[in-house]
Amino acid sequence: MRPDDINAYYYAKNFGKNAMPPFYFKRKFKRLQAYRDRCDQAYLQKRLDYYLKLDSAFQLPEDAVAAKNFKRTKGTGYYLDLKEFLHYFSPDARFTYHFGDELHINPYPTLFKARPLNDKNANSVLFKLNKRRHFRWVSDSRTFEQKKDMVVWRGRSHQKQRRYFVEKYWENPTFDVGLTDKLHTQGRHLKGFMDIKTQLEHKFIACIEGYDVATNLKWAMSSNSLCIMPKPTCETWFMEGTLEAEKHYVEVKNDFSDMEEKMQYYIRRPKEAQAIIANAHRHVAQFKNRRTEDLLCFMVLEKYFELSGQTDFLRFCRP
Repeated sequence: MRPDDINAYYYAKNFGKNAMPPFYFKRKFKRLQAYRDRCDQAYLQKRLDYYLKLDSAFQLPEDAVAAKNFKRTKGTGYYLDLKEFLHYFSPDARFTYHFGDELHINPYPTLFKARPLNDKNANSVLFKLNKRRHFRWVSDSRTFEQKKDMVVWRGRSHQKQRRYFVEKYWENPTFDVGLTDKLHTQGRHLKGFMDIKTQLEHKFIACIEGYDVATNLKWAMSSNSLCIMPKPTCETWFMEGTLEAEKHYVEVKNDFSDMEEKMQYYIRRPKEAQAIIANAHRHVAQFKNRRTEDLLCFMVLEKYFELSGQTDFLRFCRP
């Protein structure tokens, strides 16, 4: 267990940071800008433009909140993830945000955790929110060939596609799948909680979307198991929209009807499976550099404030 997995430690640490005096954030700001100068600028720009697609000026609504008025309401983790970077900006810098799993698109640019994968999602600006839950990685000591020839999945029943998936493969001996709550299930297809370590004993980890992205996708892609799932319909800071079928994951039909066939295909072709796993690891690797991740969070807000026509939005002068 990581220290941050303990709620009391996590909240004490992060609320404590928010109480630090201005010179603490000024020092961090200077270090961040110095690091920015050493980075691959083309790479930074590519990711920045992915998260904030807009490149022309926009107007904020009247009810946009100023940084000085940003308060914790619901979603403490969301609040802390955004508040961490607002310290670098003027207390009067204004923005709009939405916390939660909803995928609606506002008529004005808004900071979201997730957005639908389509060509009309530019007003949903991706920010790294709820990262404590979503951005988890694993250390996997088993190779693909050392794992069980099975698909594993555990999850809540709140989405129809999850219930359908479990019902379809409930009696299949090569699938260890089950729902972890009784909501919508009338007590059917329930299985107990399975920790990540045990799930990693299986060659295939099913990643099934819920209200937005599949929460387990990120840690599963850092493992030596294959992610097997339908084509993603939404994306987060993890850039699910850039993932390619049979390159980063094994893609199956939306009704899961070919999942067993795909499983057997890769069991017989472990080298192809390992090539996909290696590509998945390369995708994950770019999110493991804490300084780059922090810099990009800063840059998303910086671009947002610039395009919204705000001046003097920085709290500190650039070195």
